[in-house]
Formats: sequence, structure tokens, C-alpha cells
Amino acid sequence: MLEVHPVLGLPDIRPGDDLAALLAAAFDYREGDVLVVTSKVISKAEGQLIPAGPDREATRLEAVAAETVRVVARRGTTTISETRHGLVMAAAGVDGSNVRGDEIALLPRDPDASAAALRTRLVQLTGVTLAVVVSDTMGRAWRVGQTDQAIGVAGISPVRDSRGTRDSHGHLLEVTEIAVADELASAAELVKGKADGVAAAVVRGLSYDDDGRPATALTRPSEEDMFRLGTREAQAETLSLRRTVRAFTDAPVDRAAVLRAVVAGLSAPAPHHTTPWRFVLVEERRQELLDRMAAAWAADLRSDGFSEEQVARRLTRGDVLRHAPYLVVPCLVRDGAHDYPDARRAAAEERMFVVAGGAGVENFLVQLAVEGLGSAWVSSALFCPDVVREVLDVDWEPLGVIAIGRPAARVPAREPRDPEDYVVVR
Repeated sequence: MLEVHPVLGLPDIRPGDDLAALLAAAFDYREGDVLVVTSKVISKAEGQLIPAGPDREATRLEAVAAETVRVVARRGTTTISETRHGLVMAAAGVDGSNVRGDEIALLPRDPDASAAALRTRLVQLTGVTLAVVVSDTMGRAWRVGQTDQAIGVAGISPVRDSRGTRDSHGHLLEVTEIAVADELASAAELVKGKADGVAAAVVRGLSYDDDGRPATALTRPSEEDMFRLGTREAQAETLSLRRTVRAFTDAPVDRAAVLRAVVAGLSAPAPHHTTPWRFVLVEERRQELLDRMAAAWAADLRSDGFSEEQVARRLTRGDVLRHAPYLVVPCLVRDGAHDYPDARRAAAEERMFVVAGGAGVENFLVQLAVEGLGSAWVSSALFCPDVVREVLDVDWEPLGVIAIGRPAARVPAREPRDPEDYVVVR
């Protein structure tokens, strides 16, 4: 049986107060109790308060920006952000509730360290071995309402790993990990609550262990986070990461990911209700294609008067294609193009299809970035279209070659550009 008891009678905590002594005097603890303390009182005791200033909302927004290391999503004045602690929460944990009107509270500097220090002092003062959970209120991506979750722990394992055990029917559990510290925080919130002024609660009767891990063990690693950004923010970040990548790892490229990029390419606008894009996945004829294109390029360079040394140096620019794990040749087909009798309209028709081809290629490149793949569009196929068509056995119009792979180094986000520099209003 579990019992949850509110810790009553705590005064309004101020910076420098001995929070441990106040908590020790306010409750009769027993061996194995778990004390859940709201982060707000720890922030107060540690002096994690800032003056609100004459414009409290402006001060709050400035504090949110200062405490944010990554914006996850933003809608209107609501910001979901990652804090320097690695927590993802509304307003980076900056809070103006349950503090004086001229103050705004930040999260504790190190919630796990705060939990450890508080536990050590409580054990000394009470002579009882217990665990401490520091909690804060958070929203949930797919559910209405907020719950309390653990942001700091001491003396208790934050996660109970049940993988490898069997359920009551004998089935092997493969993914089950119980967020024990979060469940304790939520249970304690039922007898605390922001409006009731109860800052701590004791959960009694739980059997638990301590593997020494901090509350940060509850934070999902970024590489495993399938919902790391809001939709708008994911789109913006993807576009900023759509950079030319010229160095790749040896990791193979999943053809299914390339096909998803093809689907994106096929969604681009096109003239006359046509589908003018084709994509050649170069797998079996890769070496022949690269050798034949290099030979054609070398012949062009020699005809332009370049020396053999200069030719060799320029051919190394094609190394990005040779070293990429995967190659795709996007192509344009003009089936459905109108045959205009005059040169003006015929030229416009040609440009229209070329623009559509470029739109398909760009969609393809952006989706590769979504898949976590780097890419480099190389124009060489444009200069030897007959060679490309012969090697690949197609009669389409090649639009370059795209090198694809996992980036060998982190791709830096593109510096934002001011759109005002690229537009005119008439």
C-alpha cells in the first residue's frame, strides 16, 4: 500500500533559508520515505530569483530567452524550449507563480545536486534514510493538462528497467522502462498543488532501489527523439540544414529513404498536369558512369587548352561523387510539352519544364535532409548528357548527379538571411 502525505506548515521560503531544517521539522519521516519537493522552493532557497522590473511580462520573456538553448515549438506567446539542463518544457521553466509580485523564479541551477544536498542534510537531521525527488510541472505533447515530473533525484533510481523480464503471461518485455521518479512526482502533486501552497509531500510504502543515476536519465537522447521539434520548427531547421555536404561516412544509405525523397520530388509543381521527373538510382553502373563522365570532362578541359596537371586537379572536384555511398541522377522528361510554332513561346515552354525539374530536385534534396542524409548536387551530368544517357540506358534529360550519404561531420545550420535583402515591393 502506498500513502501520500502533504508536508504542511512550511513558511514562505526566502533566499538563504535552511530548507532542509524546515522540512525536517515539518514532518515525522520513516525509513524508506520518498520526499517530493517542488522545484520552486528550492529555487527560492538557492536565490534563483530575478527582479521582475516595471514590465513583468517583458522581464519574463527575456528570462525565457536567456534560459533557452533550443526552441522546440512556438505558438503565439507560448514557447516550448529546451533548457540548459536538457529539460523540454514551457517557457524554459521560468515561472511567475507562487513568488512575490516583484520576482520571477528560474529553475534550480542543478536539480540533481540540489536533491543530493537536501537528502544528505535530511538524513543528518532526522536519522532516517530516505530519497528525494525534485519536481516541476510540465505539459505533455499528446495529452491535455499538466502533471508534475522529476527534474532531480537522490537516493532512488529514476527509471526502473523491466526489459528482459516477463509479464504475468510469460511474454518477454523488450521496451518497458518505468519512469518511477515521474510517477512519484505526479502522485505527490495530488496532495500539493500550486493553489494550495503545499510545496512538499511524502510518498510512503514504495519499495525502490538506487542505481546512482540522476534525473537526467529520464531525458531521451536527441538521436532517439522522434518528436524533437514542432512541425514549423522542424521545417525551418530542415531548410537551414539543407546544405551541400562533400564528405560522408562509409555508412550505407537505405534505399527506402531515397525513395521517400523521390516521393517528395514528385510533389513539386509541374506544367500541363505532367509528371516530368525521373530518378535513376545508380547502383550497378556507378563505376562506369563516373569513369565515362570523368573522361568526357577531361576531354573538354583539354580542348579548352588546360594542361594535364590542370586537368588532373580539376577532376579531383568530382571526388565527392566517388566517395559518396549512393548516387542518384535526377532527370527531366518533356512528355506533354506543347509544340509552339514561334520561338518566343517555345523558349518559355522549355524554361517552364526546366524550372519544374529544379523544383523536383530541390524537394528531393530537402527530404534527404529530413531523413538525416547529406547531399551534394553536382552539375557534371549537364555537360555530358549523351554519355549519361548511354551508360544509364535512358533517353531522359539528366539534371546533374546527387551524391548522398551520412555527413562525416555535423552540418552547421545556415545563418538566417534577411528576406528584405532579396525582395522588392512594386
